This record gives sequence, C-alpha cells and structure tokens, in this order.
Amino acid sequence: MEYEEIHNVSYVRDGHDRQKLDLYLPGKCTTPSPLIVYIHGGAFQFGNKETELIPKHMRDKGYAIASIDYRLSGDAVFPAALEDCKTAVRWLRANADKYRLDPDRFVAWGESAGGHHAAMLGTTGDIKDFDVGEHLDVSSAVQGVVDYYAPTDFLQMDNHAPAASQTHNHSNSPESKYIGGTITEHPDKVKRANPITYISASTPPFCIAHGTDDHLVPIHQSILLAVALAHANVPFTFHRVEGTDHVFRGASVEQRQSLQKATEEFIDSLWSLGEALE
Repeated sequence: MEYEEIHNVSYVRDGHDRQKLDLYLPGKCTTPSPLIVYIHGGAFQFGNKETELIPKHMRDKGYAIASIDYRLSGDAVFPAALEDCKTAVRWLRANADKYRLDPDRFVAWGESAGGHHAAMLGTTGDIKDFDVGEHLDVSSAVQGVVDYYAPTDFLQMDNHAPAASQTHNHSNSPESKYIGGTITEHPDKVKRANPITYISASTPPFCIAHGTDDHLVPIHQSILLAVALAHANVPFTFHRVEGTDHVFRGASVEQRQSLQKATEEFIDSLWSLGEALE
C-alpha cells in the first residue's frame, strides 16, 4: 500500500518548537480516514514524536496517525502539555478536509505519560478550561482512548508501588516536576491534573492495558481508572499483561500479538457501535 508522511507540521502559529506533529496517512482512500492521535511517553520530561512505538501498522486498516510533540515539564508545567494536546486535536479537526481525515472519528492513543495525556483528552472533552489558543470554535474531544500503563491518580501511586520502585511523592519525581511542585503539597492541582477527576457518563470508551509487574507506574493506577469508568457506566476493556514490567518489558511474542489484536478490535468497535446507534 502506498503511504504518505508529512513531518514537523506546526499546530500553533509561531509556537514553541515542541508544538509540532507528524502525519502518517494511509495513501489514497475513497473516504476520509479515522485518525489516531498518538502521544509519546517519557515521564512528562523527555521523549518525542519520532518514537518507534507509533502504531504505523494501523495504516493498513485505513487509519491515519498523527504523532504529536508537546511541551515537556522542563519547558512549562501543567496544564501546558494538556493544552498542547487539545490544541493539536483542534488543529487536526480544523484541517480535516485538507488531509482527508474524518473529524468525527478521532482516537487518542498514548503510553505512560502519553497515556495520561490521552486519558485527559478523553475525560476533558467538554471541559473548556484547557482549550486555549487557536480554533476555539472546534472541539478538542476524542471518540475513544487507548491508554497503556498510564498514571491516573498521582497521590495514590506510592501507596501501591512495588518494592524498589520510584518515589512519586518526592519533590523531584516526574509527577512533581509536571505539576510544578511536590505533589503532596499541591493536592488541588494534582486533582485537576488527574483524568479520574473528570470521568462522567459522557466520557468516551477506553481500552486500558497494564503490565502486572510494572515497577514505575503501579497497575493499581489502571485499576482505579477502570473502577471509575465502571461507576460512570463508561464502556471499557482492561487487559492485564501478566508478568510484564513498564512498557510491557518481558512480554512474550504471543502477549504482544494478543494485545495488538485486542487494541485493534477495540478501535474498530468504536465505529461499528456508532453506526449501530445512528
């Protein structure tokens, strides 16, 4: 299949160098493509849109992918990264015709810190506080979320952390750097940065996956998210990847293939569900 790639597209006019995205398009399609907005991880403080984890294989199924960069904690603290992610979604939707994207079929997909941002996109779709900058007449909502091993409630991470794990309550932790202060001293700001805070009946479906032996982000973080989604009657799938660490380190080929298949089926199901409701 013939693919098209467009790199380093600015989604903010005269913006920060991190406010750029790469587009991976499925080639010539007769209809607009659903879009996966991919958000890289990196403890909120490193990483970039060129990560090898971008699900480029989804182009074979007719999906477009936008891999976005955003300001890191060393550039600006919360809510800057979330504002960037939402700005990127609005820009992509505003330019959907240009790139033959379906503006009604956007999925946020992220891993670790990127999964956190993806979850925030999903839960804050109707929260205008984080919509700043350009294209404010365009929605920043997404229609589904793929969240791999993301932190969801910063202040509960140390309570359920396995031995020899990172201390998240420390002033120098990724989460403290992200909000701009020690998380235990800023509970109100932490609450505002947690996706669980915003879950409601209007939250879109989630696909959650987490390694059971994750020593960086305890699997309890995904359990908390799943419980909150269940209480709000939000559809979700939860895949516990047995015996694996962060980034599914230690996973077998069979485990990786199974998760890829389950994730693809989840994304495909979003559109069949929508068609059934119409």
